[in-house]
Amino acid sequence: MATHPRSPHALLGGGAVADVLLWRRRNASAAAVVGATAVWFVFERAGYSFPSVLANALLLLVAILFFWAKSASLLNRPLPPLPNLEVSDVVVEKAADHALVWINRVLAVGHDIAIKRDRKVFIQVILILWVVSYIGMLFNFLTLIYIGVMLSLLVPPLYEKYQDRVDEKVGVAHSVLSRHLDSIISRTGQSTKQKKTE
Repeated sequence: MATHPRSPHALLGGGAVADVLLWRRRNASAAAVVGATAVWFVFERAGYSFPSVLANALLLLVAILFFWAKSASLLNRPLPPLPNLEVSDVVVEKAADHALVWINRVLAVGHDIAIKRDRKVFIQVILILWVVSYIGMLFNFLTLIYIGVMLSLLVPPLYEKYQDRVDEKVGVAHSVLSRHLDSIISRTGQSTKQKKTE
């Protein structure tokens, strides 16, 4: 088996999340599959809505904490062990940095389409948005999230196992799609040139 400059574990960030996605922590990966399936079943098949389940869970939590605190003061027991519930500045800054990177990428694509008039990027964006729109018509939002979670837990370990074959097939598919895309772009370029000459 050939060695790769970047393993799937490194491509996924190399931390605990990569371990879960690649099933190196089998218990956590299995818990993620069971949890995602349970959430999907509760909201999609059982007919519950997210706001009602969230409100009921918070109501139960608040009631438990209230009665625990009251009984603790009456029975001289310790209060509920609540952590310090606040978001640190570091977490907010990291989230803002990640969001900034993605926003700048989207704006760069918009710049390439609107200012540079890059036909290749334009056609790629149209095809991606059409595929997303078509898939969105087939499933509702919660089912799409569930499918995404399942794919993120199933595809990385399969890719890690068959990486050489997948890379080869993806390379062939990419070259074929690039040729078709280039021919479409050259045809649209020729048709616009013909219109200008007329």
